[in-house]
Amino acid sequence: MKLIIERAALLKSLGHVQNVVERRNTIPILSNVKLDAKDGRVHLNATDMDLDIVDATAAKVSEPGVTTAPAHMLYEIVKKLPDGADVELDATSGDGQMVLRSGRSRFTLSCLPAAEFPVMSGGDLPVNFTLAATQLKDLIDKTRFAISTEETRYYLNGIYLHAADGASGPVLRAVATDGHRLASAETDLPDGAGSMPGVIVPRKTVAELHKLIEETEGEIQVSLSEAKIQFSFDGVVLTSKLIDGTFPDYERVIPQSNDKTLKVGCKALADAVDRVSAISTEKSRAVKLTMDGNSLVLSASSPDSGSATDELETEYSGDRLEIGFNAAYLLEVMRQVKGDAITLSLSDAAAPTIIREDGDDNALYVLMPMRV
Repeated sequence: MKLIIERAALLKSLGHVQNVVERRNTIPILSNVKLDAKDGRVHLNATDMDLDIVDATAAKVSEPGVTTAPAHMLYEIVKKLPDGADVELDATSGDGQMVLRSGRSRFTLSCLPAAEFPVMSGGDLPVNFTLAATQLKDLIDKTRFAISTEETRYYLNGIYLHAADGASGPVLRAVATDGHRLASAETDLPDGAGSMPGVIVPRKTVAELHKLIEETEGEIQVSLSEAKIQFSFDGVVLTSKLIDGTFPDYERVIPQSNDKTLKVGCKALADAVDRVSAISTEKSRAVKLTMDGNSLVLSASSPDSGSATDELETEYSGDRLEIGFNAAYLLEVMRQVKGDAITLSLSDAAAPTIIREDGDDNALYVLMPMRV
């Protein structure tokens, strides 16, 4: 293999793929990126056996071929080369080494045989549909903060993506929960997605996908089976195993009979929660909301530091109510809100609360209360 490529193009592709490579690997080949050069393009491929990414970019290929090189080392070298430089990659010597040349710089990297590199992107993926990048971004943004990090409940360590019945027709819905809060977001069901099985996309896959689609505005091709999901766009193909587990019946957690409503400015509430929670102990971060008439009083206390209160004007319908929430969870929900106001639907101090953004029926958040 021998090729010349612009430093910026190589760095961008390496940046996409090297994130997948774990820093410590017991299997040496998994520390490497596979480079496959042919037909005026070089395909970079990295995997951790659960997640696989291929990124193709243009290059002047003088000798087609394939090799593997240490992913993180190659990325660091290219990152330190000057802007605008051309990079030559030469693995034609046959001695298991690749030479990288750029200007007066020369590096020799030890390679491993490409035949050892695992293939993950094959297999039958019977369900196929197309989704706008903005739609997928929205689904991820509004739900990923609620993904559980508790490894024992592995079936909560991802986003549950499935076809569902929405208020005005079929939808593609994303749901995440950690048992303390739940986030649900939906978009119109794309053609071809009606037959999809409900799948749990792992947390690491969600994080890598989110980074990649930040840079695109086009369409994303989604292909999946019961075991794998694949996202294709802009020369990138991201393939991931799915979490083999059953996502809980989340609809049972969403209360249907909350009869008290509180409408409040999102930024005003977030700022007030942030202020009063500064005094509470880090462990609990509990903040109490007291609703009475059109007044909302927020309070927090700490045995060591003292207490704090703040008051907001709101629109509240219902009897006087005191309820406590984890301040960090409440703030995370409000960070997802793009509009000016939110509505809380409440029942009592022990029941889950529904939070919605005014004017956005496609997202819903559920918070479990805390004792205060």
